[in-house]
Amino acid sequence: MLKATLRSFLAHKGRLALSALAVVLSVAFVSGSLIFSDTVTRTFDRLFASTAADVTVGPKQDLRSPVPGGGVQTVPADLAGRVAKVPGVASAHADVSVQNITVIDSRNRSVGPTTGAPTIATSWYLTDRSPVELTSGHAPRGAGEALLDADTADKKHVRIGDPLTVQAQPGTFRVRVVGIATFRTTNPGAALVFLHQATAGKQLLGSAAKATAISVEAAPGVTDPVLKDRVAAAIGSGYDLKTAAEQAKSAAANLGGFLDVIKYVMLGFAGIAVLVGIFLIVNTFSMLIAQRTRELGLLRALGADRRQVRRSVLLEALLLGVVGSTLGLAAGIGMAYGLIRLMSLFGMNLKATEMVIGWSTPVAAYVVGVGVTFVAAYLPARRAAAVSPMAALSDAEIAGIDKPLTGRAVAGAVMGMAGAAALAGCVAATKAAPAAALLGLGVVLTLIATVIAGPLLVRPVIRVLGGAFPALFGSVGRMSQRNALRNPRRTGATAAALMVGLALVGGMSVASASMSASFDRQIDRTLGSDFIVQSTNFTPFSDDVRRTVRGTEGVGLVVAQRITPLAVRMPDGRRVQTAASGYGPGLDDVVHLTYARGGTGAALADGRLAMDAGFARDHGARIGTVLPVEFPGGREARITVGALTNLDSPEGFGTQGGIFLGLRTVDRYVPGAQDSVLFVNAAPGTDAAKLRSSLESALKPYPQLQVRDQADYKKLVHDQISVLLFLVYALLGLAIVIAVLGVVNTLALSVVERTREIGLLRAIGLSRRQLRRMIRLESVVIAVFGAVLGLALGLVWGVCGQQVLALRGLKELQVPWGTIVAVMIGSAVVGVVAALLPALRASRMNVLAAIAHE
Repeated sequence: MLKATLRSFLAHKGRLALSALAVVLSVAFVSGSLIFSDTVTRTFDRLFASTAADVTVGPKQDLRSPVPGGGVQTVPADLAGRVAKVPGVASAHADVSVQNITVIDSRNRSVGPTTGAPTIATSWYLTDRSPVELTSGHAPRGAGEALLDADTADKKHVRIGDPLTVQAQPGTFRVRVVGIATFRTTNPGAALVFLHQATAGKQLLGSAAKATAISVEAAPGVTDPVLKDRVAAAIGSGYDLKTAAEQAKSAAANLGGFLDVIKYVMLGFAGIAVLVGIFLIVNTFSMLIAQRTRELGLLRALGADRRQVRRSVLLEALLLGVVGSTLGLAAGIGMAYGLIRLMSLFGMNLKATEMVIGWSTPVAAYVVGVGVTFVAAYLPARRAAAVSPMAALSDAEIAGIDKPLTGRAVAGAVMGMAGAAALAGCVAATKAAPAAALLGLGVVLTLIATVIAGPLLVRPVIRVLGGAFPALFGSVGRMSQRNALRNPRRTGATAAALMVGLALVGGMSVASASMSASFDRQIDRTLGSDFIVQSTNFTPFSDDVRRTVRGTEGVGLVVAQRITPLAVRMPDGRRVQTAASGYGPGLDDVVHLTYARGGTGAALADGRLAMDAGFARDHGARIGTVLPVEFPGGREARITVGALTNLDSPEGFGTQGGIFLGLRTVDRYVPGAQDSVLFVNAAPGTDAAKLRSSLESALKPYPQLQVRDQADYKKLVHDQISVLLFLVYALLGLAIVIAVLGVVNTLALSVVERTREIGLLRAIGLSRRQLRRMIRLESVVIAVFGAVLGLALGLVWGVCGQQVLALRGLKELQVPWGTIVAVMIGSAVVGVVAALLPALRASRMNVLAAIAHE
């Protein structure tokens, strides 16, 4: 049996190749994501571990801002002197490092990264742990000199002697590049500017008495934990102390979010490849077993029992999984190498020679590859074991042409009703969390139900889809339609691969279109200013910008928005950490708000705040309630609820609770907070287009800022949503590739199965061109059938998903019919492409050899 199994596997290796490709793709995405994330993690672990001080003393980190703009938290610079006197301290120095800056070259272009990585200005202090070394020029010797990292200098064409303009929170200043610093280890992608140590505090923080951290080196023989305890005892509990290991762990955790995005995206691709690949493998093995009915019957007649036949088929699947996993692992290594090279284009200079392939990667690769093929081949193997010797010797087919579909009908109906009930519960839910859970359950159940019941839908749907074929293509069209109807199980399984991808696209297209429409409606309702001034990466900017805008000819009203993290202790005892906006006078003229109680005057009054009425009701707050509020830096206040709004804004468009205050309150408790947005109205009689031109001209010294009107702001939101949609389209592309392989495989095996039939058709006058057309039409009708099922399912998911979004404030439902029609047309094209090779092969058959085929 083992010898027969190996010979069978080698005899059908061409037919199994396309199935193996699905395994290769899924394993490649899994192993590639693991290798890449392990490589980046190991590289940055070494970087953080080698550059962190033995103990770092920083400001108390009680709040983490979900949005930029909360100001820079500091410690006293003279704290370094106190720490230096602690027993066991070899040295201590004050560090100044900020990211709320913009650096501009002499050509008025930002030298910062365009990839989202920060621009960091820091004081120059060279130690053995410094991540950089001075490779040309000299160190800064005064307030007007600076160093620039080599990677940024190379990319932005900055040389020694070039002037740079630094826009910092205290104000704008100019420096001259006097040296270039090169990274000793991996460059994380940031742009680094090094300033003179004695003047960095004054230039970046507004005072030489401030620092952002104190770096402490231990004396020989003193461990980091012991030194941390000694320093903590000496300076008190008002600071955040970390050992080198804790600092490295914290930095790695911050990086983890970025890595998780890449990992989960690639695992999403792997999941789609696995899911669609299962249909392909099931179909392939089912057809191979059907074609080997006589072979299996002979084995049974010669003494092989059912268990041996089942093992034989599963062993073939195991061999397919091992081969596919091995090739997939190799492809994953190549994919990880490509990602590492791609990161270099974004400024993260990883070394491909330091690629990490941990033991878990090959284990995961073979578990996925072998597991997928084994599971997918199990049902065909059971069917193979059920073949009786007499049925096989009489050449009866076991592929399920005449087998009743009663079991599928019952199972599909049960799963479908359960899925429909879950989706109905999602629509009727009043809370977002249970609605989302019911949506997920409904999606899974309805998908399974459609896969199970797919063969039942083949005959009624394909009769409609192919109803015009006889009239348009005559007998060829009629035969193509009947070929698709011949084996509903096979047609349903082939179409299911395409259905999965298209259902995902249909659902996400409805969700994204509804999100865009909802945001458009919200912008129309709330945004009342003529223009918005905002940075391209949403970072805050200095007060110089506000003064420049106010001084521009034609400007009427300017209202600043500042954003700060805070935590509010609500009357129900819950501590809610969120972000709040601070606004200046004139808010009603630039933003249209609806109040349940109170008004803008009460909301922006000193010591007052406003919040969403629904949020207040859920937590027991009302007008006049005094709430304990925590601000960054450990500052605390008791602030009164002055107004309640009916914001009705989508979550993500606003912030949790919809809390906002007056600028005077924000400035009192968050000194150093910077503007994040400026709302600008034209003065009476000023042409809006002319004012825009004037603003853009006035803001040329600030290349990081953009002037947007309402249409621009909508486009910005649409572009952000499009990122999600592009990811979905990429998943669709992968699903279509594997689905095309499935259709090609099915048609190719079908051509082999119908060799004698094709020979007879050719013998009685069917031309090669007509034969190719027949196979193409059969492929098209199968692909369109999968598209109809997928898009119908996706539209139901999308509509139900929009109900979940409605509970988050996104209340507009919009169906992108243009996308739906385009996908339907595209599925027909997919069918034509998938049929090219099988049709060509069928047309080249020798007629007499085909008729004599056994």
